[in-house]
Amino acid sequence: MTSTADHADLRAQLETLTTEAFRPELAEIDRLSTLEIARTMNGEDATVPAAVAEQLPRIAAAIDGTAARMARGGRLIYAGAGTAGRLGILDASECPPTFNTAPEEVIGLIAGGPPAMVTAVEGAEDSKDLAAAELDALALTADDTVVGISASGRTPYAIGAVEHARAQGALTIGLSCNAGSALAAAADHGIEVVVGPELLTGSTRLKAGTAQKLVLNMLSTITMIRLGKTYGNLMVDVRASNEKLRARSRRIVALATGASDAEIEDALTATDGEVKNAILTLLGAVDGPTAARLLADSQGHLRAALQAAAQDS
Repeated sequence: MTSTADHADLRAQLETLTTEAFRPELAEIDRLSTLEIARTMNGEDATVPAAVAEQLPRIAAAIDGTAARMARGGRLIYAGAGTAGRLGILDASECPPTFNTAPEEVIGLIAGGPPAMVTAVEGAEDSKDLAAAELDALALTADDTVVGISASGRTPYAIGAVEHARAQGALTIGLSCNAGSALAAAADHGIEVVVGPELLTGSTRLKAGTAQKLVLNMLSTITMIRLGKTYGNLMVDVRASNEKLRARSRRIVALATGASDAEIEDALTATDGEVKNAILTLLGAVDGPTAARLLADSQGHLRAALQAAAQDS
């Protein structure tokens, strides 16, 4: 059971954090009109991209390290509690349909497990050991990248994940929204997006959550670009798992090749619906099996495969 002294110590810690700071100028925000509150909130949100921009060199370095390891078969693993954990799981869950990654390639861990996605799990975020145990269950390797996510930068679960992963030789990234955070200090790459105090004191699902979402978007998307999961700005590794995505697949092939509808259907049929392979058959003038071989030889990079096809012709 937590003592009064422990509560006092935690309160003292929180009072030092920018994300927890009280803003007296907003003390009567509840007396404003709805439109005025919306304008105020929108103005607050508009400051987030600039805060992210200040961290771009660190973000880019972290992405390069991540992509190098994933190219060797490593995984991208997010670990966080509460909102931070949910954002990591959201980003991870969107990689298979967007980039055709296997479910085990990008993984989201949240303190308290799957139930914590919708319900708070008391005490889970306070356990470093819990994070270490969950990473051990994944059989962590030196080619993996672990991203600890915590708005405060002091959440034990996120810090524990980074510390344990680093001890195992994995690459580690600490994403927080306070300067001088313990999380950033524990990681190989510390990314501290300082967005300042929230509209509602301590509600870090707001600006801090938005900042984390933007950075996670960059980490996964640019890593996938580096791994050859795109061709230009086209999602050529999209997995056509529903009618919308099947229509999108055909549109992507059309945008990449300028081919007719009939040619696109023939190409997709010859390549079992694989968008990247279909594009290669059309632009490289090769058959389905040859496209598959060229892409395998090129580690999935379509531009390299097209160059190889041109040299073979």
